[in-house]
Amino acid sequence: MAQGTPQVLGGNETGQDEAPQPRREREEAGEQEEDVGVELEEEEGEEAPTHLPFAPSSELLDDATTVDPSYTISLIRQLLPQGSNVEKEFSAKQGVTEEKDRNPDNGESEQHDNKDPWEECGCILWDLAASKPQAELMMNNLVLEVLLANIQVTQSPRVKEICLGIMGNLACHESLVNAISLHNGLIATVVDQLFLDDSACLTETFRFLSTVLRSSTSVSWAEALLPDEILSRVLWIVANTLNSTLLEKSIDFLSTIIDKQDVASILLQPLIKVGLVNHAISLLASEIEKLTDENKLDRSASLDLILDFMEELSAIDSCSEVMSSSDQLIRLLDSIVKLPDKFEVTSYCANVVIILANLLTDGKHIVPMLSQDLPFMEGLLDILPLVSDDNQARNALWCVLARLLAQGEGINMNYSSLEHFVSMLLGRFTLIKDDLESHRVGKEDLSAEDAYLKHGVSKSVSFPTK
Repeated sequence: MAQGTPQVLGGNETGQDEAPQPRREREEAGEQEEDVGVELEEEEGEEAPTHLPFAPSSELLDDATTVDPSYTISLIRQLLPQGSNVEKEFSAKQGVTEEKDRNPDNGESEQHDNKDPWEECGCILWDLAASKPQAELMMNNLVLEVLLANIQVTQSPRVKEICLGIMGNLACHESLVNAISLHNGLIATVVDQLFLDDSACLTETFRFLSTVLRSSTSVSWAEALLPDEILSRVLWIVANTLNSTLLEKSIDFLSTIIDKQDVASILLQPLIKVGLVNHAISLLASEIEKLTDENKLDRSASLDLILDFMEELSAIDSCSEVMSSSDQLIRLLDSIVKLPDKFEVTSYCANVVIILANLLTDGKHIVPMLSQDLPFMEGLLDILPLVSDDNQARNALWCVLARLLAQGEGINMNYSSLEHFVSMLLGRFTLIKDDLESHRVGKEDLSAEDAYLKHGVSKSVSFPTK
């Protein structure tokens, strides 16, 4: 999904995610972010938690390639767990036994007395890891050993989040991702973080996993994710989180599995087996309920994400078959089509008609029901001007209309229903005419959808009445 693409900070290799800088602060200061393991009502006036990276000095990141290597190494030293084996290994590598350089800011720490030195150094490294030269320098100076040691010994979610964030940026460099993946114990340690209940840690875990699944090492990671317990946990997080950022990253992770063929061949069917489609439908139902109850979308971006993901699923044969048999999903799509103010939900309408077009291929049993639902047909026609410039959505809409209109051949309408149907078409005649004229093609270039629609319309005007 293109949505949520991180900002480029450092140079990256082709085929990998752009390495984002740490988030300086929340986009919305008053946003309530809930951990996935706790279901709490949102309270007004409660301050957002401050567990995102602080901004490092701006001059430091103007050109990360000019940062003195000794400064970067001193930052890594600040992250060493006291008394650990990796501390001894690091000291031996650097030839340092004294605690000199334990203060990397050259006396400036007095200005930051209210900040945790470990956290501040970690956040600077998080930023620097977006630069390929700096990332390579870190890798050559035991940064993975240091980060893993911290993850394994700390009980602090903030420390784990920063460690995962640094590793996520390191993995964005294709030249490093193989060494990262082959590092002893790293894959198992990262996968274990999926069982944390802290939303920030989970967000960084999913971002890291999405990055490595797009890399040349994707198969080894996919195999590590294969156990049902892990896949079920992933779906539980997606279905239960109240954190919009975590929802975005977890859905992006699932989309990555679908998009990467070698990963999909390993994980897609097991995901379907543990309920991927049903969880996605339940998630959509939850968002639609908010829309219906509140008559507004407080999380419109969330619904966009979910519908985009549902569209991806509907294009997969094994998923489409399950989706087309879900009465709940059809009702949800029907409710969006029948929304009165469609200009406010244009993007949703485009997703819905594409999903419907995909489902009707497998769900031919749906056609008779929808073809007799005249308010649904009216809703489809009202969507027409909204997708006129979107060829994929427009073609999908005409494909759906063609199937429904062609079904009318076998329907016996009473006079009242026929009158309603004719009135519906006449009332939207201008919309239909404008759309067809703006996409006029020669007879030899007539698409299959246009030909099917022409046949469907001709049949619809000859409905028998009783």
